[in-house]
Amino acid sequence: MYIGAALTVLAALFPFLDRAVLTDHLEASYPAYTPAAIGDAVSAYLAILATVGVLGLAGWLATIMAARAGKRWAPWLAAGLLVIALCVAVAGLTIRDVSGDVGLAPLLGWLLVLPCVPGAVAVVLWRRAA
Repeated sequence: MYIGAALTVLAALFPFLDRAVLTDHLEASYPAYTPAAIGDAVSAYLAILATVGVLGLAGWLATIMAARAGKRWAPWLAAGLLVIALCVAVAGLTIRDVSGDVGLAPLLGWLLVLPCVPGAVAVVLWRRAA
């Protein structure tokens, strides 16, 4: 689960470290937008992705703490959070913007999937242990 938390942090920080991914995607989707409008859109996406990252990390930490404390509901929490994370990742990969292109740059959408892999492993291992 610590790997999932680390991948969540990576997925949340990457857009801030390489803003060009978002900028290039938005410029290609909206060639008529001014640089200021593109900058505003990038800022909005960064705020959304940061929020998703913080909530994801909070979910990992809550699940880790519940598992370490031996809470019986910890596997249910993990499974529920995995479903939510998968929904967010699928939305990031598939929702189309008004331009007809996917709203989020595909690389960033796939980065949202990355933390779901250790989440799925944790849920499957819990099922087998039960």
